[in-house]
Amino acid sequence: MSDTYVLIHGAWHTGAEMEAVANGLREAGHTVHCPTLAGNRPGDDRAKIGLADAIDSALQYIEEKNLSQLRLVGHSYGGMVITGVADRLAQQPGRIARLVYVNAFVPQPGESLNDMVPPHYVALFDAVAAANDQAVTLPFEIWRDAFINDADMALARSAYEQLNPHPYRTFTDKIVLSQPMAALQVGKSYVNCQQDIALPHSLPWHPRLSERLGLFRLVECPGSHEMFFSNPQRLAQAILEAGRD
Repeated sequence: MSDTYVLIHGAWHTGAEMEAVANGLREAGHTVHCPTLAGNRPGDDRAKIGLADAIDSALQYIEEKNLSQLRLVGHSYGGMVITGVADRLAQQPGRIARLVYVNAFVPQPGESLNDMVPPHYVALFDAVAAANDQAVTLPFEIWRDAFINDADMALARSAYEQLNPHPYRTFTDKIVLSQPMAALQVGKSYVNCQQDIALPHSLPWHPRLSERLGLFRLVECPGSHEMFFSNPQRLAQAILEAGRD
């Protein structure tokens, strides 16, 4: 049976960087979409775009394509976006078959992404955004050791060159939700890449954030935060396990 997947990228990414994983899903017979969110498109004004704009852009894509019974997958910051989308579509049964969070943020109502990260990240992002017209980037040293620690140096550098400045308001804006995710009546899964230290293991993705989903399916696999680059085939397999009925 062919399912429909929508892959929502994380910060600093576009839909293009999701394509290697998307191709793994397509090879299994599924339809896959990889939109680029508002704020990460060429020419976007990073100083003016906030979290609601990114969520609206994902909703617009789903509505323009008239997608239903979709598996909505969010990576990292993309968890903020799929949470907002799911909340907005909650009154349209059948639009979302399952939510899949891939080492992704799961906000509570009124919470921002920055509320879920360590203070040293907030201090770093504040300083970078202040110097770059409210756009944030990652220093390569953090990218290499904390985000893509399962890759060799050549892949770490080539992947880093594909990143783009990210609108900081999407990190600081508080999400508006009608209910906590645990109360949402839709299938939910969490993929935990076990060597991911983009968030320190003392403040982990799983179970600290995953348990906010209430009832959910857990799928674990070895790998870093950036398996979209370092091991897309293995990540595609994990997403298939998380997304199936």
